[in-house]
Order: sequence, then C-alpha cells, then structure tokens
Amino acid sequence: MEMRIAQIGIIVENRNSAEKINSILHEYGEYIIGRMGIPYAKRKISVISVIVDAPSDVISSLSGKLGMLPDVSIKTVYSKMPVTTE
Repeated sequence: MEMRIAQIGIIVENRNSAEKINSILHEYGEYIIGRMGIPYAKRKISVISVIVDAPSDVISSLSGKLGMLPDVSIKTVYSKMPVTTE
C-alpha cells in the first residue's frame, strides 16, 4: 500500500464548526501524526495544522470532509515521495 505524508492546513472562521472538525479528525485519528491549533483572537479565527501519514485516498477523504464544512477553508500539501509499506 502506498502511504503519503501530508499537511492539512485548516482555517476556521466560525467556532461553531469546531465540534464537527474535532469529530472528523477523531474519525481519522489512526493516521494523524500530530496536530497544532492556534487561535488568532485579533481576526476571530483559528488556524489548525494536521500532519497525516496515510494512503492518498484516505487523505483525500479527510480533506474533502473538512472542506465541506461551513466557514472552514482547507489546503492539503503532499510530500513528493510516497512511502510503500507491506
């Protein structure tokens, strides 16, 4: 199976989306390497960075679910080198 390392950048413009974001991230918890969230009070937003190690289709699924949430913007960056595991 081909695994990829990816970083998903999330900008949350409405705190009401936080519970759904956390629920989705929990669903994919086995693939998450790390997560960092920073509230930016001046702009009333939060910025979250999630690092995952997962198959490309799993990363796409996670990104898609997050991207469909209202008031949430995401961008996913993939590593250039896939990692093959047995």
